[in-house]
Amino acid sequence: MPVTLHIIQIHTFSFKYRLLVLKGYWRTDAYSHSLKFLVIGDWGGTDEIPYTTVEGVSTAKQMEKLAEKEHPEFVLALGDNFYYEGVKTVDDSRFQDTFENVYTSWALHIPWYLIAGNHDYYGNISAQIAYTKISKRWNFPDLYHLQSFTIPGTSDTIDILMIDTVLLCESHDTTERDIQWEWIERNLKNSDAKYLFTAGHHPIYSIGWHGGKDRLIDKLLPLLYKYRANGHFAGHDHSLQHLHTIQEKVTVDLIVSGAASYIDDNTDHMAAVPDNSLKFHYADKDSKGGFCFIDANSDRLKIRFVEANGDDLYQTIIYPRFI
Repeated sequence: MPVTLHIIQIHTFSFKYRLLVLKGYWRTDAYSHSLKFLVIGDWGGTDEIPYTTVEGVSTAKQMEKLAEKEHPEFVLALGDNFYYEGVKTVDDSRFQDTFENVYTSWALHIPWYLIAGNHDYYGNISAQIAYTKISKRWNFPDLYHLQSFTIPGTSDTIDILMIDTVLLCESHDTTERDIQWEWIERNLKNSDAKYLFTAGHHPIYSIGWHGGKDRLIDKLLPLLYKYRANGHFAGHDHSLQHLHTIQEKVTVDLIVSGAASYIDDNTDHMAAVPDNSLKFHYADKDSKGGFCFIDANSDRLKIRFVEANGDDLYQTIIYPRFI
């Protein structure tokens, strides 16, 4: 589903502003040559009243505070959108209880781009896709989809392939799996974006309780190297992680942002990640959650890992694919 984006520049004596319309919402931003967005995973509350968690509410409030200051363009939501068994219909009250009534600030009334997690598949995925036609900010047009964004004030772009890792890693339907793999490779190959990422529910590597996925290690990671993609965003493990991998001088950064409703400090798969690849891990048992904030311009893409209490935990810089 394409983003409806109109930009009107307003000049005053001391400022230049952008006035944006994003799928029905107006807002203003001080003009800057950067694209900002938020990344959250495993944010789907609980299936018991009040259908949210303490960590989920705390993370949402901090996202709102940061968004009101930084004015992100959109949110990537990486699956497990509704614990523990997804939604049943497009009229399911969970859309209100876990989404609309939790992320209430005007600054988060921006496009949300979503994919499914394993818990979503316990319910009705078609209902989540259909909700795209009901909510002004919910963008889940298909099981997997390509989203392209232009860095303001430039012609440079960021391509993000929103992929369905549940189908890739857990489905026995080899035909559907192969069709998606072909789609992934075709879009990676055809991209001439300044920055190129995949984003899915499952991580390629993770030190957490679930760990990485062999099919992603064996097939997705080589494709990211081959087409010089910048990295992969994921959730699934309820922690914040950054892993930096390298092969023949090509680097791929793996970001885990799965701490938006629960925290799990398990590190059972520490020995399963490549040597020296882990650069950051956070899953304090007393934490109230966390998320990632991205600020990208033509020279660099900065990723900040933010605690629900407002602390900046860690940041890393990723450079354009072709320098």
